[in-house]
Amino acid sequence: MNRVRVGSSLLMVIAAPMLWTFVSAQQAAPAPQSPQQEKPKEEYHPGDFFLQASRVYTLVGKTGLGHEHGVVGSLKSGTLHLGAEKEAGQMVFDMTSFEADTDAARKYVGLEGTSSASTQEQVTANMIGEHVLNVAKYPTATFVIHSALQYEKPSKRGLPQYVLKGEFTLQETTRPLEFLVEVEMSKGWQHVRGGFRILQSDYGITPFTKAFGAVGVADQLTIWGDAWVAPAAGSAP
Repeated sequence: MNRVRVGSSLLMVIAAPMLWTFVSAQQAAPAPQSPQQEKPKEEYHPGDFFLQASRVYTLVGKTGLGHEHGVVGSLKSGTLHLGAEKEAGQMVFDMTSFEADTDAARKYVGLEGTSSASTQEQVTANMIGEHVLNVAKYPTATFVIHSALQYEKPSKRGLPQYVLKGEFTLQETTRPLEFLVEVEMSKGWQHVRGGFRILQSDYGITPFTKAFGAVGVADQLTIWGDAWVAPAAGSAP
C-alpha cells in the first residue's frame, strides 16, 4: 500500500541555491552529448524528451569514514510542457540504469579524482541492491509535473527559469516536490537543467552503512536533471 505523505515540499528555499550549485558543477564538467550528435527518431512532438542525451546526476554524501559518490542515470520516458498551468508532464527515471562513480558523473557533481572499475561495480551493486534502491522490485521512480510556470527572475546566466511543481514517487512513497529549472535554446532544442535535494529516509530508504556504521553514505541526496526537450512550437528534427 502506497504511503503518501502530505507536507511541505522542497520549496524555493533550497531550489534556488541548488540551481546555482548545479550551474557551477555543470560548467566544470564536459557537456552532455547534444541531440544532433545522436540519430534521433523520425519525429518529436512538443515537450518530448530526447532520451539518448538526457541524464540524471546525483551527489551522494558520506558519513564517518565513507566516501562521496557521483551517480548517473537515464530516463525511461519524459515530457515537459513549459508554461503549462496543469498537466505539465512526467519524468520516469530508469533506476536500473544508475551507475556510481563514472568519470562523467563525478565531474558533473563536482567531485575530484576517479574510481577504479572494481570500486564502481561494488558501489553500484550496493546502491541498486535490495537494501537501498532495490531496482529489482522498484525499477522506476516518477515525477508527475502538475505545473511548469515561468519564474519572475532569470537565472544568474540571464536565462529564463521555470518552477516545476508536482509529486515525486520513489519506491512506495510519494511526496510533493518543487524546484527551479533554467532553460537555454541550443541546437533547436530546449536544454533544461535544475536540481533539488531529498532525504532517503523520507522515502523509506535506510542509507547504506557497513562496519557497524563506521562507513556509510549521508541521508541527503542532491539530484540534478540535464534534459533536452523538443521546443513548444512544432516538432524537432
